[in-house]
Amino acid sequence: MNTMKTPTPVWQHRTTGKRLLIWIGWLLLVALCVYSWQLMTRDTIWAFVADAPRQAADLGSRMFPPRWSYIEKLWVPLWDTLNIATLGTLLGIIIAIPVAFLAASNTTPSKLFVRPVALFIIVASRSINSLIWALLLVSIIGPGLLAGIVAIGLRSIGFVAKLLYEAIEETDKLQIEAVTATGASGAQILNYGIVPQVMPAFYGISVFRWDINIRESTILGLVGAGGIGVQLQASLNTLAWPQVTMIFVVILGTVVISEWVSARVRHAII
Repeated sequence: MNTMKTPTPVWQHRTTGKRLLIWIGWLLLVALCVYSWQLMTRDTIWAFVADAPRQAADLGSRMFPPRWSYIEKLWVPLWDTLNIATLGTLLGIIIAIPVAFLAASNTTPSKLFVRPVALFIIVASRSINSLIWALLLVSIIGPGLLAGIVAIGLRSIGFVAKLLYEAIEETDKLQIEAVTATGASGAQILNYGIVPQVMPAFYGISVFRWDINIRESTILGLVGAGGIGVQLQASLNTLAWPQVTMIFVVILGTVVISEWVSARVRHAII
């Protein structure tokens, strides 16, 4: 004789009050979605939306074929873009390293004062997009590559410092205690107990950020921060769509190559 009982469905264990709360929660979620949709489409002109496929097809026909002869004018702006990404990454790393050690709970000299300041720097850097940094810097120091480099650097500080200080906090305490037991000074503990453990993570973070910065630096020229984005803005202003397509092709190729290089380097390091 089979004495095993069929499991009771979970919903049957819920009381009437719990089921009512669940239904109220779903109704509130639906109401929130409806309100958000109305708010999002309040200023939408639906005639334009209906005409969008035809306009997209018309624009696509103007963009092809790409103007391959225009590529000769893109090599110098592309080189400037790579310089912006590389120098900006180096600038961000140089500033991020001390910020990360000040933010890590096991290396900060003061958890009450210094660590909150370091964490605020990280949050402030990560909260502002590189395009906004570039827009501010162009108005302060003028248009050009310097504004783009500093913008990429300021944006990179938070990314690198956050991941690095998390790696510092996850270091093996036994290795640090072993170095400490030898009577090593604070600097020696840092140099022999912590730094060797975080170096692989540091290399991977740096290369990964450089890869991201190449993508971000391609659009900084839209606000006057130099690079290939300047050519893109000029082509858009003159409605030179075949040139725009050529710029897109160059950007896509650059991003693909940088992604491949970044993956290879990270694989070799890690």
